[in-house]
Amino acid sequence: MATLISDGWSDAFEDFVSRFAGRFGRVEPRRRMVSYLRGLLSETERKNGWTLAEAVGDDGPQGMQRLLNHYHWDADALRDDVRDVVVERIGDPERGILILDETGFLKKGARSAGVARQYSGTAGRIENSQIGVFLTYGSDRGRALIDRELYLPKDWTSDRERCRAAGIDDDVEFATKPDLGLRMLKRAVDSGIPFGWVTADAVYGQAGKIRLWLEEHEIAHVLAVPKSQMVMTMEFFGQAHAHKLVSELPEDAWTRLSCGDGAHGPREYDWAAAAIRPWRQVGWDHWLLTRRSLADPTEIAYYICFCPTGTPLEELARIAGSRWMVEECFQASKNETGLDHYQVRGYTAWYRHITLSMAALAFLAILRVEAKKGIRKPVANGP
Repeated sequence: MATLISDGWSDAFEDFVSRFAGRFGRVEPRRRMVSYLRGLLSETERKNGWTLAEAVGDDGPQGMQRLLNHYHWDADALRDDVRDVVVERIGDPERGILILDETGFLKKGARSAGVARQYSGTAGRIENSQIGVFLTYGSDRGRALIDRELYLPKDWTSDRERCRAAGIDDDVEFATKPDLGLRMLKRAVDSGIPFGWVTADAVYGQAGKIRLWLEEHEIAHVLAVPKSQMVMTMEFFGQAHAHKLVSELPEDAWTRLSCGDGAHGPREYDWAAAAIRPWRQVGWDHWLLTRRSLADPTEIAYYICFCPTGTPLEELARIAGSRWMVEECFQASKNETGLDHYQVRGYTAWYRHITLSMAALAFLAILRVEAKKGIRKPVANGP
């Protein structure tokens, strides 16, 4: 990627980083920010303090470490800038999707903020790791990470001395992963960014507080739930487990649809939707959406949907199948912009590195948009 920038995108990069200049009150941290982003966008295989310093010609990692640990700057304000520039380039008020998901960062030792033996989807098992919860923005034009929170297990928040040693303020209390996800959704809505849908896996879909808040704000969503999820049937005061309700559907209720193209062509499944919630909001429908594998009909996924009346099944399937975008963002950010390459222990330093990696990923997303257009257009300066 360093070659791509030098071959014609240097002006676009300079315009891009100028968006963030006001977040750094002094010249030195501002320059360090630019150097850090250049290092993250370089072809260096591992992107930690030492290798980032080498990539930009520094003698040692001290400057990069000061940027993450000591200089005065607001990572949350920079996060908002990243979100805004992403939405300017790939935003879509109808087909834009907000996607909640998490990823793990494998770690040794016990001193890094939030580290614990916990399940990591990255490893597929319980490992010593940190867990970051992320919000992705996706549309037909591209996708990028726009928000992040570090999950702190109860073992951390119940030990204030341990928290203080990692730079975690006393007012940071325990929050579940759905709590963190809802916090990010609220920020996105408050910012006024354009989007049409929200989706997430079952960790967040089974959280009633998220579904209720989205309904209260009339935000369409397709959220995965476990097969044991209780849903309200169309019978008076009726309830049933999701898998029980689906098992009673006739075979002609299923429709074969593609939820988008994959690496090997269309991703086809059999889909069915059962009406739920006898007391519906005017103009809105509630559905239990079901996806059945063609290769193994016993492999079934379940989703609770809240959508404008008349939304076609094809659209619900498209939203349910869009979670690949966040997985692609995790893969790209870990492979290309060093999301998981950090060597920091502190709470603030984690947020700073992750936010800068998200900024680098946003720049790549912008380059891809312009490459599709076949033009080289600078990133517009913000206010």
